[in-house]
Amino acid sequence: MKRSLPPKAERHRHFGSVDPIIGTKPTDKEKMPDLQNKPDDFYFPIQQVGISKVKYPVMIESDLAPTTQTTTAEFAMTTSLDQDFKGINMSRLTEQLHLFFQTHLLSVETLREFTTILAREMKQRSSNVRVTFPWFFTKTSPSLQKEGMAHADVTYDVTFDENHGFTSAITLTAAVTTLCPCSKEISEYSAHNQRGFVTMTVTVDEAHEADWKAVLLEAAESNASSILYPVLKRPDEKAVTERAYENPRFVEDLARLVASDLYEHEAVHAFEIECRNEESIHQHDAIAKLTFTK
Repeated sequence: MKRSLPPKAERHRHFGSVDPIIGTKPTDKEKMPDLQNKPDDFYFPIQQVGISKVKYPVMIESDLAPTTQTTTAEFAMTTSLDQDFKGINMSRLTEQLHLFFQTHLLSVETLREFTTILAREMKQRSSNVRVTFPWFFTKTSPSLQKEGMAHADVTYDVTFDENHGFTSAITLTAAVTTLCPCSKEISEYSAHNQRGFVTMTVTVDEAHEADWKAVLLEAAESNASSILYPVLKRPDEKAVTERAYENPRFVEDLARLVASDLYEHEAVHAFEIECRNEESIHQHDAIAKLTFTK
């Protein structure tokens, strides 16, 4: 049945739209009051103020193929705020984000430059950028060499302070397989295994340039019972399950082995590790946390 509808403007009015009022406040930016930059004593300085959950496409480089890739990152950007400033102009943060990452790859090194720009543009003493993104890398199956794309979650956390310089922390969460040593020891045959997650945060030497994504991924995967693969055929599955059986790991074992690799890396000053197993014969997870400062 065909309906007769009024024009769109009339439909909008029908559902509550009203005509704009004739305003009295200025519309030119130069004539508008800027409350954020009003000088006064506002009682306390603020260490961090800004915006979070800003999604933006970025380009990254990787030691693992694909060596250059586009991903979607989530940014949190803050600066300090002196006691005599009411607030910051937060629109400048997204403005600078757009200007900078139109022409720059995302890396710890470029974030040092970016944090410096944010502090300068906001006329503040320090700034922080925390950015999280999925990183993709090619994995080949252990027997038949079938290719697929795996991924890990990465976070860069970079702070600039005009008195203390830069601090950089890199976090990676990788998924692995672990096989229970106790189950293997007490059972006549078989042993239960599970998917585990290794989260590592490292504070690193600013002068040492490395693909920390690849460094941390290697620390997690090489110490697990087995690596996870996106593509497995029967010969590959046999290799994976047998490798896991040959390398049983408690969650405590995995945390200590990963810590050993990170401890041996000269450019790592401190690290935090959390290993979490999604237990296959329990409703709960098993976790181990380890922190160390050299």
